[in-house]
Amino acid sequence: MVQPLPGEPAATVDYGTERALVAADYHAGLEVALRRDGVELRSAADERRERLVRLVDRERPDRVVLLGDVANAIGEPGDEERAELDALFEALTERAPVTVAKGNHDGALGEVVAALGYEDVTVSDGPGVRIGSVGFAHGHTWPARDCIEASTLCVAHEHPQVRLEDEVGGGRAERVWLRGQLNPGAFADRFDDLDVDCGLVVFPAFNDRVGGTWVNESDGFLSPFLPAGLSGGEAYLLDGTRLGDYRRV
Repeated sequence: MVQPLPGEPAATVDYGTERALVAADYHAGLEVALRRDGVELRSAADERRERLVRLVDRERPDRVVLLGDVANAIGEPGDEERAELDALFEALTERAPVTVAKGNHDGALGEVVAALGYEDVTVSDGPGVRIGSVGFAHGHTWPARDCIEASTLCVAHEHPQVRLEDEVGGGRAERVWLRGQLNPGAFADRFDDLDVDCGLVVFPAFNDRVGGTWVNESDGFLSPFLPAGLSGGEAYLLDGTRLGDYRRV
């Protein structure tokens, strides 16, 4: 049902008779925030958009789903970030309707989308949205019950990475997918009489400049339901390499 695209931080997801292209943590305008912190990086806005649009053109989905943090500014985006969002939504909506599972950086995104006049862009509430048999949520807050009761829940927020070492002690961080089953026990205090059989997929960040959680070296996850909510979690590199239990990589 969730099929990662080889070499890409995105997947296609079947939900009933239709198919979505799903990506997470786009963080439009990231370079603006970095400049405020004294880090000078050339904007990669065009490259980010073109990479995502190429995937949409190649896969021809019925819908594009963005798993939150499409924006980077937690509050009202400035002119440069708003222009990047406008260009992104213009390109995507020429090809398919867009659903955003609102993230913690998307506080003003609904107002921005309305002001820009994009009727084919829907911004959900923080607990996420269910489309057919699949739940989509950013993951910064507890997902809605109907998302947990789906056959699969797709989340983001964590920017999962693993730190890999070579034989001489050199290291590098690689973005990964985390896949396993949702552990209903982690949600028992939130929902009564929860009896589910739900797969759980944690998406890597689409934006390769945002850093992330080194899941094989830390229990300090950002999401309130991770790592407890993930049972039998395995890590996969973007090229599809199976690393096994993410805690033992």
